[in-house]
Amino acid sequence: MATAAIDRAQPVVIEEGLAPKILRALGRAPVHLVLILIGLFWLIPTTGLFVTSLLTASDQAQGGWWNFFAKPSTWTFENYRRMFDNEGIVDALLRTAQITIGATVLPILVAALAAYALAWIEFPGRDWLFLAVVGLLLVPIQMALIPIFSLYNRFNLFDTIPGLILFHTAFALPFAIFLLRNFFAGIPKDLMEAARIDGASEIRLFFKVVLPLGLPAIASLAIFQVLFVWNDLLIGLVLAQNNQPIAPHLASQLRQFGSNLDVLAPASFFSAVIPLIVFAAFQRYFVQGLLAGSVK
Repeated sequence: MATAAIDRAQPVVIEEGLAPKILRALGRAPVHLVLILIGLFWLIPTTGLFVTSLLTASDQAQGGWWNFFAKPSTWTFENYRRMFDNEGIVDALLRTAQITIGATVLPILVAALAAYALAWIEFPGRDWLFLAVVGLLLVPIQMALIPIFSLYNRFNLFDTIPGLILFHTAFALPFAIFLLRNFFAGIPKDLMEAARIDGASEIRLFFKVVLPLGLPAIASLAIFQVLFVWNDLLIGLVLAQNNQPIAPHLASQLRQFGSNLDVLAPASFFSAVIPLIVFAAFQRYFVQGLLAGSVK
């Protein structure tokens, strides 16, 4: 009797037929088709740049890259060897890496501390301070270029790597604090109170509890910052001259030596691949970090 009662209590699983699966697939087909087309259109410029980077200067002069897409025998990686022999491009890549690392680690560290204080430490004017941080999100970079240019000339920060790192850090902080504060505020209150009862200090609470739980938001923020700083053109053009990152350096080289595409094309493709690798490495945190603080 007990066995029969257990059998009756178990839910009945009904296998779905083939027809509903086909209808569901047909219903989703237009959406999938549109997404595939968008992906293909997005890949066309990247594919063209990659093929162009593998062509010799004489082949590039004969016609568009699509004429050589079906001729892989004409492709060569000699252009990439010449690119790494170009001292200006290699130095620009190294400078860009230094600026990107500094302008990613520094704002994340400062923003994480500020976000923790705004989320879990009671002090007068906390809400007003957070409101001011949100208001700073509306300040465009272009508005600050001339004042910062004058300030950098006064303090000898113009055309220096620390100057570029500080500028990127300053304009990354409002968004970074906003994102991390919302994520930290979503940490269960009982967990924080239990840690305080156990005698954990604020510093220990920050490093042992908040930071490990905030890794998705921090990774998402790091992706945003790496993509922005590595691909930056405007700030590097205005605030640097001899120490320009890769994007303004390639732009200036293209204006001066527009026919030297056998070196500029592989440099441009290599520069575009780096942020894509970073995004692919941390993409599993990306959506989770974007939704930080949206669900309590």
